[in-house]
Amino acid sequence: MDGRSPIEKNKQYGIEIIDMGHSGEGIGKVNNFTIFVEKSVIGDKLIVEITTLKKNYAIGEIVEYLEASPFRIEAKCPIFNECGGCQIQNMHYEKQLELKKKIVVDSLERIGGIENPPVEDTIGMNDPYRYRNKGQFPVGWADSKMRIGFYAKKSHEIIDCESCLILYDKSDEIIAKMRRLITKHAIQPYSEVKGKGFLRHLVIKQGYKTDEIMVILVTNGRDFKGSDAFVKDILREIPEITSLVQNINTKKSNVILGGENIVLHGNSYIRDFIKELEFKISPHSFFQVNPEQTEKLYATALSYADLKGDEIVFDLYSGIGTISLFLAQKAKKVIGVEIVEEAVKDARENAKLNRISNAEFFVGKAEDVVPELYKEGYRADIVVVDPPRKGCDNILLDTMIKMNPKKIIYVSCNPATLARDVKRLVSEGYRLTKVQPVDMFPHGMHVEVTTLLQRVVH
Repeated sequence: MDGRSPIEKNKQYGIEIIDMGHSGEGIGKVNNFTIFVEKSVIGDKLIVEITTLKKNYAIGEIVEYLEASPFRIEAKCPIFNECGGCQIQNMHYEKQLELKKKIVVDSLERIGGIENPPVEDTIGMNDPYRYRNKGQFPVGWADSKMRIGFYAKKSHEIIDCESCLILYDKSDEIIAKMRRLITKHAIQPYSEVKGKGFLRHLVIKQGYKTDEIMVILVTNGRDFKGSDAFVKDILREIPEITSLVQNINTKKSNVILGGENIVLHGNSYIRDFIKELEFKISPHSFFQVNPEQTEKLYATALSYADLKGDEIVFDLYSGIGTISLFLAQKAKKVIGVEIVEEAVKDARENAKLNRISNAEFFVGKAEDVVPELYKEGYRADIVVVDPPRKGCDNILLDTMIKMNPKKIIYVSCNPATLARDVKRLVSEGYRLTKVQPVDMFPHGMHVEVTTLLQRVVH
């Protein structure tokens, strides 16, 4: 027995699941020692066998249910236990919403140092299925059989999937037909291990309000032998496709899309609407995957801004201009900053498309562009930030603080880095006044949060 641990590997213990980890695993304790248990739910009482023992925690597998949690439900997805996607589909949806609020509260208290943070109840969905407008499907071999589906949890083993219950219905039909056509045309799936094969991923994007469909074939090379016949078959089988694109990615990496796109049919983009605004979405564009909840998220950000018409607003990490153009309808001017050049091009196009002339977009890292704009005399009354999971760069936070906007609206997909950045902003004279979690990803552990920080006036 490990002298530092009160438990032993390969032994069985009775535990109750009292919390959930960030990857959706249940957390229980034996003699105050933490045990993580996959596929368990808060409230489960279990017998688990310890499979992994570390210095500060252990991993256990469920041997027996002593008492199932009142929040446990049967997952609807037949591959729930294998797929790495929907970690908490076996938890009652109302409890999922409570859990996500708790994640935000805990992060702001523990990391942000804020007592009793003003966190509202999580805004959920009436029907938390079939909500995603985008699917990314790895293509590969396993057991001498082609597989198209999703990665198993913590691995790159492809789990074959015939129906994904969080994607639009049309995706199931497209994947079934593509599976048959790939076989018919003898297109070789890619092997990550060998770095050989041609077709790496299928990416499907669909307009929520337009029903326009983009299918992206991610290939390990430019030379697409037999592409004409393949494309002809695809369009005969799936005539609804409005954009068929070959994306070339020859790198050995986990990044799905490469840098070059070749349009095989239709446009280089699809269109969609968020409320009355129209957007062009290209292969590399980031567009929120849950349009129904996006409208709620952006409505919250807009209400926090409470624009009167004379404000200069900075929208940092502005993507294809979705939040920027919402704000521009009520602000004097909006300045967007985004690192992805193609997204900035789309943002400028989207501004023209919606006849919005008071939005200007800059290409580059926010931490590089914003200090330069500040030196040139640009100032913001309100700053909106929607950074990636790593949060805001310190240089960017420094410049925001110097700029001294009256409001900072921080949209985050990672409560931990949000809390870290909020702590810094609060220490520099801002007060956290509103926090609204929105469930953009039902059945997964991620939560989107919109927060309002206001400058303290002495």
